Amino acid sequence: MPVLRQVVGETLRALRMRQRRTLREVSAAARVSLGYLSEVERGQKEPSSELLAAICGALDVELSELFADVSQTLRREEKLAVTAARAPLVGNTAGRLTPAPAAGGGSGPQVRALSSVAA
Repeated sequence: MPVLRQVVGETLRALRMRQRRTLREVSAAARVSLGYLSEVERGQKEPSSELLAAICGALDVELSELFADVSQTLRREEKLAVTAARAPLVGNTAGRLTPAPAAGGGSGPQVRALSSVAA
């Protein structure tokens, strides 16, 4: 499951990079220390709503647009997590199928399940 502060940070970084702006430029415009903004972008700090508003202002992006992007990313990652949880585990050979040798000149490949018992 994704961590909110990481998704917020990744989204802020992507917005800044699309504008081809440096951390120094945005931190100065937002009146936030460069180190703190860097930690926010790396998902190490959870920014306050005031700080998010200042960063969005510096990036000339509405706060609602940031949240919409974050929400979309979270939704996508949650769906991927659910899909991955339903998928069979890697290395689980109980359900793996392999072609069986054709018996008596059969018309096509046959399929048999591998045994999960180790020899």
